[in-house]
Amino acid sequence: MIPLREADGWTTFAIRVQPGAKRDGIVGIYGDALKVAVSAPAVDGRANEALIGVLAREFEVRRSDVELVSGATNRSKVVRVRAPQAAIAARIPSD
Repeated sequence: MIPLREADGWTTFAIRVQPGAKRDGIVGIYGDALKVAVSAPAVDGRANEALIGVLAREFEVRRSDVELVSGATNRSKVVRVRAPQAAIAARIPSD
């Protein structure tokens, strides 16, 4: 299980993005981060926008409830989702 931090109704955790993948979705665990594949290329923020969409769909929240905290130009990112930690943990695959 990846480390999750909850504060003020938001859950924060690390992400490892795989841009240019064939399909969008959660792929598994990469170290202490959730690995997410997005089909969008890492150009002009398109992979970040796709990442937000994938996380919103997977965690069943609005796109506005997903924020990129750090790592905008890096494959390793930190995101926060407006959802309880238990709800996030229930949807993360265990490796």
